[in-house]
Amino acid sequence: MNRFALSVSRGITRVTDSALGPYQTAVIRIGFAATWLLFLLREFPHRQEMYGPDGPWSWDLAQRLIANNHAFTVLLWSDSQVWFEIVYALAALSSALLLVGWRTRTMSVLFMVGVLSLQNRSIFMGDGGDNVIHLMAIYLVFTRCGQVWSLDARRARRARQARARAEWADPDRVGPALWGVLGLALAAATGAGWLATGWLVVFWGLWAVQALWWVVGRRARTPEPRILLDVVANLVHNAALLVIMAEACLIYATAGWYKIQGSRWQDGTAVYYPLHLDYFSPWPALSDLMSAHGTIVMLVTYGTVIVQVAFPFTLFNRRVKNVLLGAMMTEHAVIAVVLGLPFFSLAMIAADAVFLPTSFLRRLGGWAARARGRLFTGGDRTLPGQRVREPRTPENAEDPHVGFTA
Repeated sequence: MNRFALSVSRGITRVTDSALGPYQTAVIRIGFAATWLLFLLREFPHRQEMYGPDGPWSWDLAQRLIANNHAFTVLLWSDSQVWFEIVYALAALSSALLLVGWRTRTMSVLFMVGVLSLQNRSIFMGDGGDNVIHLMAIYLVFTRCGQVWSLDARRARRARQARARAEWADPDRVGPALWGVLGLALAAATGAGWLATGWLVVFWGLWAVQALWWVVGRRARTPEPRILLDVVANLVHNAALLVIMAEACLIYATAGWYKIQGSRWQDGTAVYYPLHLDYFSPWPALSDLMSAHGTIVMLVTYGTVIVQVAFPFTLFNRRVKNVLLGAMMTEHAVIAVVLGLPFFSLAMIAADAVFLPTSFLRRLGGWAARARGRLFTGGDRTLPGQRVREPRTPENAEDPHVGFTA
């Protein structure tokens, strides 16, 4: 009983004392923000046909659909062309700022607003990758995804270094100004009656939490209030991280088990047919080359089913999990090229990244830092054989074996 109680207390301490998986959540943030940003830029010439007020799915039809399913979109607040252009531009801007990790708490909310607004405006334009982005945009709001590899982390590190040198750090003026502007916008939307009751609670709650965090950080005379807020934030972050992992497992498990029930997947010919559809053949010669070999088609068909069904059961075995994870990412990269589905593949690779080992992600960060140093300084400042390591800060000093991500 003493050992059991000790294990329970250690588990509670672990999930409350730190936000687990900082590198994994950073990769998810970067991956989904980059995917959505690239999609918006690629479809910029076609934005009117996809989401504009004069598109095939008209503003009136969208309004009737939203009245039934109560989905959230700010594009139905007005049928003005100017309003549509503003929303589209803000969606792209919030994606870019979330990508680099500038004010990640605020940008994650605006990123969610942009994703939901555009996708719910024309729901028939999406595919499986859009559904994944839709869900992950909501989950990211509840994560502390700016702990590493972000401008927020760099600003926090500089502030700690200034305090260590007993220097006066300049007060944050951008954060309160941004909070005030968004508060005014939220008050205007509330006064106009554009937000449903549920979304009113969500957005005003997030806005109030930001205010509480700032007040406690600046005005609290004892550390206990800030510690309490950190504990709550860590619990919410870790719960959201668990939901993201469960969502990724659920996607693969349902896809695999549904494939097993299909006769084409059972006889090993399912991959053959999409290779001969014009919509999924950006490189006809490559598709013909793959489909011309029956053995390759059979191996890819059965391999896809095996990997998808087996992956959720391999999470407790690190080596097997890493092998299947590499296989799935490779499969999505092939799908992006052969079937012409780059954004679907990028979304799935970003979702898979939650299971990447922390040690690998740290090495990846070191490689990126070395490449950045060569790019901006014209040479490599590290000695031969020297490894680039990130500083051990409170954000990245936790044990590298994080749950299923080790």
